[in-house]
Amino acid sequence: MKNLLALMIVALVCSAAALADGTRYQIRIDGLACPYCAYGVEKNLKKIDGVEEIDFDLNNGLVTVNVAAGVTLTDAQMTKLITDAGFTFRSMSTVPLDETKAP
Repeated sequence: MKNLLALMIVALVCSAAALADGTRYQIRIDGLACPYCAYGVEKNLKKIDGVEEIDFDLNNGLVTVNVAAGVTLTDAQMTKLITDAGFTFRSMSTVPLDETKAP
């Protein structure tokens, strides 16, 4: 009985993770050169409800942002946010989070 209960709990946790809908945004920014630069952008991104994870690739000027289900980032919103932080917004692409998980 304990094994069945444990198996059901594991299955429930795994299925909840598999059903998590969200979006991963990859944003290209000109001018990011150091962690201090990235902090200004990160601070502004964290003001958006639903932003869950932010990762910077300073060498390539790329910011990866994971957002919760139902949250949408727009080019106009990112242009203002990034310009206000002192940088230049170049582009943004989206990839559903469930497509980025390893099998």
